Amino acid sequence: MNISYGILSSGNLGLQCLKYLHLTQNINFVFTDKKSDGIISFCNDNNIPLFIGNPRGAKSSCFLSNFDTDVILSLNYLFIVEDDIISHANKYSINFHGSCLPKYRGRTPHVWAIINDEKETGITAHKLTEGCDEGDIIYQEKITIAQDITGAELLDIYNERYIIIIQKLINKIEKNTITFIPQDETKATFYGKRTPDDGQINWSWQKERIYNWIRAQAKPYPGAFTYCKNKKIVIHKIQYSDFGYNDSDPNGIVLQTESNIIIKTPNGAICLLDYDFASDEKIVKGEILV
Repeated sequence: MNISYGILSSGNLGLQCLKYLHLTQNINFVFTDKKSDGIISFCNDNNIPLFIGNPRGAKSSCFLSNFDTDVILSLNYLFIVEDDIISHANKYSINFHGSCLPKYRGRTPHVWAIINDEKETGITAHKLTEGCDEGDIIYQEKITIAQDITGAELLDIYNERYIIIIQKLINKIEKNTITFIPQDETKATFYGKRTPDDGQINWSWQKERIYNWIRAQAKPYPGAFTYCKNKKIVIHKIQYSDFGYNDSDPNGIVLQTESNIIIKTPNGAICLLDYDFASDEKIVKGEILV
């Protein structure tokens, strides 16, 4: 069956999906953002028609008029799209989202799931609409979140599972067995865009919250951070410590620096295992991180 596809994709996850689809399917065009250099280079190298930038406001109407497209797949795409793109597909317009919808609509759901100490997340293929991750569900699978997994490591699992789910979805499309299940709006949650500046640690949080906050953003992500003497410390990995302290000690105080740096939180101490300190100065006992 000769089905034509339009691909909306961003970032490395979108690139991996695009490479797979290019090998197996007929791709009419690709939409991406200005910062997705890998996708731009891949399309240029393989002569795939490419629209770069935000398509909202019918900016892509002239571009789309050159194509007759059966299915549009949105794979880690940066932008919310409008009906001129959605309705361009003759059969289906489908979005992939990295959560078990309707929970965790919005941006970087895998990071938010770790921050919130979720034990599982997932991937959902759903009908593409003008709303944010609101369309009827076509396929969904769950992914276990290990207690020590980082946000980047969870995204690596997504890289593998997205390809497998694309295969399953294409099989449904070719067999004409696509079905739609409406999302339960009473269970919907939404999380917004995160920036590196959002990563600051609040030392009044419980140690479990701090642990999840750090692993969710660990390298190669920009990292959770704090300040010592107005110098930034980016923390990538910690563990809980049974080091003693006085309840009257302020949260964020450095309890020890001899073998490892140990810091007080409201319900226990934590030990820094991997961090970057943007200073030649040493962190000393008694200093308070903010």
